[in-house]
Amino acid sequence: MDAIESSDLLENVDIESIQQHLDTFIDLVITFGTKMFVALLVLWVTTWIVKRIVKLMDMAMTARKVEVTLHKFLLSIINIALRTISIIIFASMIGIETASLIALLGAAGLAIGLALQGSLANFAGGIIILFFRPFKAGDVIEAQGFEGTIHEIQIFNTIMITYDNRKVFIPNGLLSNGCLINDFSQRVRRVDMKFGVSYSDSVPKVKEVIQSVLDADERILKKPAADIWLAEHGDSSINFFVRPWVKSDDYWQVYFGIHEEMKLAFDREGISIPFPQRDVHMIPVENKA
Repeated sequence: MDAIESSDLLENVDIESIQQHLDTFIDLVITFGTKMFVALLVLWVTTWIVKRIVKLMDMAMTARKVEVTLHKFLLSIINIALRTISIIIFASMIGIETASLIALLGAAGLAIGLALQGSLANFAGGIIILFFRPFKAGDVIEAQGFEGTIHEIQIFNTIMITYDNRKVFIPNGLLSNGCLINDFSQRVRRVDMKFGVSYSDSVPKVKEVIQSVLDADERILKKPAADIWLAEHGDSSINFFVRPWVKSDDYWQVYFGIHEEMKLAFDREGISIPFPQRDVHMIPVENKA
């Protein structure tokens, strides 16, 4: 009789224990399931919002004709940053401690930044160049002791093709923080030239010949008018500064073409281009011996 009662008591205890564990498990499932459902719902909503923001940014940059390289890069950065934020929000909602994770990511970012200072400077320079566009592919610039045509603007470097067909890689950090000249960014450009003639030549005639050469070249613009100045009294010549205006694309053709035409015109009109001269006076010395 006692054995039967003990057995019944043990069965009752086991059932109660199992029931308690089952109730606890159900409570955990309901609590965590609710959190998980809400967190997943928030993650879905934030993902949808991220897609909409990225799409709107894409449309805005397309409308403003942002450089293609910068366009794609900014979209990637925005997408990654917003998705990272949404994942951190999701993790915090399901009970994962995110403060230590954020601190760890911050420390890792600082260490990487210190190790890659030069690369990050070039990276920032590339962003500045692509955003503010002081020059673009196809422009002719002078920078860092080089002159040539911009072949490609990358995130870290700008590739230039020099006039003698050499490829130069210039770090964007130097370009964004240094001085540069964009030779053909304007629609028109002034061609500065200097021609020397003999002191014995007539100044009005020289001006007339120079003007006739300029008038004969259709590439030279009528407005603004070309300047012709007698500017210098040199050691062996008087020098005229000639400054016509041309379309930027015609600059070098006009520069070299006018020099050739001017020499031919001076020869036809009998105007001399003197060589450097120096008068030497010989003073005889008497022999006292």
